[in-house]
Amino acid sequence: MTYQDPFCAYCPPNVRACRQGEAEARGPGFCPSKVDPDAQARARALYDDPETRRISVASAQVEAEGYCQWTRVEEIAAFARRMGYRRIGIANCISFVDHAMTLTAILESHGFEVVSVACKNGAIPKEELGLTEQEKVRPGQFEALCNPVAQAELLNAHGAEFNVVLGLCIGHDSLFFRYSAAPCTVLVAKDRVLGHNPVAALQLADTYYARVWGPERPAAPRKLPPKAAQAGRG
Repeated sequence: MTYQDPFCAYCPPNVRACRQGEAEARGPGFCPSKVDPDAQARARALYDDPETRRISVASAQVEAEGYCQWTRVEEIAAFARRMGYRRIGIANCISFVDHAMTLTAILESHGFEVVSVACKNGAIPKEELGLTEQEKVRPGQFEALCNPVAQAELLNAHGAEFNVVLGLCIGHDSLFFRYSAAPCTVLVAKDRVLGHNPVAALQLADTYYARVWGPERPAAPRKLPPKAAQAGRG
């Protein structure tokens, strides 16, 4: 059997040969090293770009030094310091203003300059983009559109060298990443139901949060899905 697409999510726990530098020899048929070595080669060449290499090296150094010791907040400060950033931007949900204030104080205590923009800046009414009353969280009231494009543009204009996303909604974060001129990281991924701990839906997908499954839920134990098993069948 041959494959056309990579399916790393289905790599057995006792394989994962890339961690031992043996992907080409021991990787399964859907391993990226076997499916598309050309794309891997193109990606590897991109590390010759000085800024890409600098970010990659600083990331690896922070990973090694703080492994299982530092919180993500500490990692952000350490990474920014290694990169030589002076001005950090915060793009926060309006509901995270208190957290943004604490994060600002922490970063300032490490000597950084901090600028922050909340998602509702500009107070654009949702109706301006064609949303109806029924499509609001609270119909019948004024609701400002989340404005991640302006968050990015404001942080760009005010010299942010590294941006931290704090609780932006799904899709709004995508727009922020699209328009941010500076590299970004996520400190909080919003999940109001799970206390902003979205991985719990995966950890409990077979018990408390079984509702996350769609109508084609596979039988346990989960196996390689048909599209992976049949892709490029020779």
